[in-house]
Amino acid sequence: MTNTRADMTLYAEHYVPETEASQVARHASIDLGLAPVSVATAKTLTLLARLLDAKAVVEVGTGAGVSALALLAGMSRDGILTSIDNEAEHQMAAKEALREGGIAHTKYRLIAGEALSVLPRLTDSAYDLAFIDGTFIEYPEYLEEALRIVRPGGLVILHHALLGGKIADETNFDDDTMIVRDALEAAKGMDNLTTALIPVGDGLLVALKG
Repeated sequence: MTNTRADMTLYAEHYVPETEASQVARHASIDLGLAPVSVATAKTLTLLARLLDAKAVVEVGTGAGVSALALLAGMSRDGILTSIDNEAEHQMAAKEALREGGIAHTKYRLIAGEALSVLPRLTDSAYDLAFIDGTFIEYPEYLEEALRIVRPGGLVILHHALLGGKIADETNFDDDTMIVRDALEAAKGMDNLTTALIPVGDGLLVALKG
């Protein structure tokens, strides 16, 4: 019997099992009405952070901590994750997940606030990786700020890059789709970026700053 694309996607999603702490964070995300990164997406984030031996990472959109756990799992032992979210309830859930995962509080700083107010205060070229999982309408501005703060040789990663299939639907012109699509096109057109659109979970745009 030939496996369908859905079968292959399901297999890939669960190829590497999720940790107990990540499961706790995922359930908390669902309870809060959030859409956390998929299991395979989380493992991809861990892999990319490890490939960079990332010491300084910025995350826009803490949620309940699923992606934070994934990033920290791949980062250098002396690495620090800076995660930004404007919802205090989300960051409280993330703190619980990080505690559940045995992550020392010195390994991360959670900043409560609007990302577009916080990002401009971060230092140019000081970060190895920036992961964007925030408000869709602000994706172009996130991308601009992320490219400023990430060092040459670092990565900028945008979550929801396929937006549940909407991006590939040429007849879809709703606001979120158009804005995310514009951000993807902007990244693809930049001479100093090497980009790939990875169809894992809801899609990751991965851009290497050259």
